Amino acid sequence: MKYKRILLKLSGEALMGDRQYGIDPKRLAEYAQEIKEIHDKGVEIAIVIGGGNIFRGVAGASNGMDRVQGDYMGMLATVINGMALQGALEDAGMQTRLQTALKIEAIAEPYIKRRATRHLEKGRIVIFGAGTGNPYFTTDTAAVLRGIEVHADVILKGTRVDGVYTADPEKDANAEKFDYISFEEVLAKGLNVMDTTAFTLSQENKLPIIVFDMNKEGNLLKVCEGQTVGTTVTI
Repeated sequence: MKYKRILLKLSGEALMGDRQYGIDPKRLAEYAQEIKEIHDKGVEIAIVIGGGNIFRGVAGASNGMDRVQGDYMGMLATVINGMALQGALEDAGMQTRLQTALKIEAIAEPYIKRRATRHLEKGRIVIFGAGTGNPYFTTDTAAVLRGIEVHADVILKGTRVDGVYTADPEKDANAEKFDYISFEEVLAKGLNVMDTTAFTLSQENKLPIIVFDMNKEGNLLKVCEGQTVGTTVTI
């Protein structure tokens, strides 16, 4: 395998499957099998998941809600998703730990870097919930931050799009896909990979990002093997 330790970033919306909101158990089970495939090959896996299928702080703020309050609600949504994913992974036979940036000790460990690293070394899958624990920061930023802290080799951003394009491929049939692109090119072309804070943090710490279609069976394994799947953003 090309990558020994990965940080997998999943969007909350990905868990909806064909639903309009919430969590689709079938999609969870599919993701668990994809993750098990690389886990069985010795890849150490950390996961950050969004909460957009349940609540978005930005959306709440746009409707008059206090932004800080909304962001904390969004953090709790990521914990709900983390618990759901944890259950699916354990049903598939893997050992997991859920760590949260906010203390919710009845259901999760508090985030401690050394403990998280030790879990990874022992082959446990670590799910990081509640973002960074601070309002105004996205789960993309949390993913990059945790990836840096646990010394991940790469950030794998699993989406419903199979890479980075010159334009939105769902809206522009002429959009062209990049197999490889540099951080500088992404910024120069104004392409949307992650939010600016997350992207800059990844660039400064020389942590590559691979954007790929998580919903296509076998893609996660191919990425970890080093096959050209999706788009790789490098220095």
